[in-house]
Amino acid sequence: MQSLRRIYTLFRKDLLLEVRQQYSFYGILLYIGATIFVLYMAVEEPESKVWNGLFWVIQLFICINAVAKSFLQESRGRMLYFYSVASPGDFVLAKLLFNSLLMLVMGLLSLVLFTLFLGNPIEKTAAFIGLVVLGGWSLSLVFTFLAAIAAKAQQNAAIMAVLGFPIIIPQLLLLMRLSKAAIAPLLTIPTDTILLLVALDVLVIMLSVILFPFLWKD
Repeated sequence: MQSLRRIYTLFRKDLLLEVRQQYSFYGILLYIGATIFVLYMAVEEPESKVWNGLFWVIQLFICINAVAKSFLQESRGRMLYFYSVASPGDFVLAKLLFNSLLMLVMGLLSLVLFTLFLGNPIEKTAAFIGLVVLGGWSLSLVFTFLAAIAAKAQQNAAIMAVLGFPIIIPQLLLLMRLSKAAIAPLLTIPTDTILLLVALDVLVIMLSVILFPFLWKD
């Protein structure tokens, strides 16, 4: 019970900071809107395969911009304070929860803008929305974990790029395979692929809780 209370308090702290520092949130919104508008000017209404690929590439870059700052914005003094009032597991779980919520909002917003500007090739709308939620959660978990590692290194961007590429590519391939089935009317969404993606997400959460205490002590 105490652990849940600490997680909620840390989550609420990040949420209040995001509300007060609105330039960060609006900056991401501007990035989404400008990117999708440029795509609209370049390709107008692409075919479904191109639409699917562009959507998940945009989700990847949105996640990098939104999640990467989660640990980098914490000063050393603030981290020392958190070290005295919370456990490393509670701290990283609060970060994972907040970034998952942030990516949920950004993913659904980008889906709305995509359908408005680039057409709507989706045949199974409810299934695709579910995949956007699951995909945003998956991407946010991975990059939150990478941001925690990068925050302790001097070459932050380089560390995230090197570590993130082999981890994120399998998830993107799974997401694109699932979303392709949601777009094509004759294909069924493979349940085993969904379970595999969820298993990878659970693995990332477990690794974050197990490994973050070693970074926390640094």
